[in-house]
Amino acid sequence: MNPVDYGWWLASRAAGITAYVLLSLSVLGGLALAMKLVPPRRRAQVGRLHQRVALIALGAIAAHGLLLLGDGWLKPALTQLLVPLTLDYRPVWTSLGILAAYTSALLALSFYARRRVGPRRWRSAHRFIPLAWLMASGHALGAGSDAASLWMQVPLYGTIAGLAAMVAVRYSRRTGKRSTSRWAAST
Repeated sequence: MNPVDYGWWLASRAAGITAYVLLSLSVLGGLALAMKLVPPRRRAQVGRLHQRVALIALGAIAAHGLLLLGDGWLKPALTQLLVPLTLDYRPVWTSLGILAAYTSALLALSFYARRRVGPRRWRSAHRFIPLAWLMASGHALGAGSDAASLWMQVPLYGTIAGLAAMVAVRYSRRTGKRSTSRWAAST
């Protein structure tokens, strides 16, 4: 197998892995900010980095899909890359990737409309970013041609475990505060 014959696929795969890593870093940064794990004097700096990494991740996601247009084996039409369940290759898993891309783009770009929609509503919507990331993880595991390789499984399962733990702690803190304040209010 000559890698030159699979240049578009290799480039798309590289962009997809890059997108996943950047999306993971962005979610990690967002959770660290939300959980107040970042010192106050560094919050603005980490916030800007979080935004930039998210935007670069969106670019890598777009590159991942668009580079597949040149793939001689898959031969997808643009509509198959944009409309879920229209591509024959692992349709459920590729559709999950398409939905993850749309959700990531919508929620990440909603940052620029937060004043218009209101900070509370924006924050509520932004909390679904880990769901978009989880869909991207499912896409990588189910549609990724390297999902069975150890070199791919270690970072995938590592990020899944780490970010799942952070999300669990984040929501358990929120639930604990609510139950504590309800208990305190009733006594």
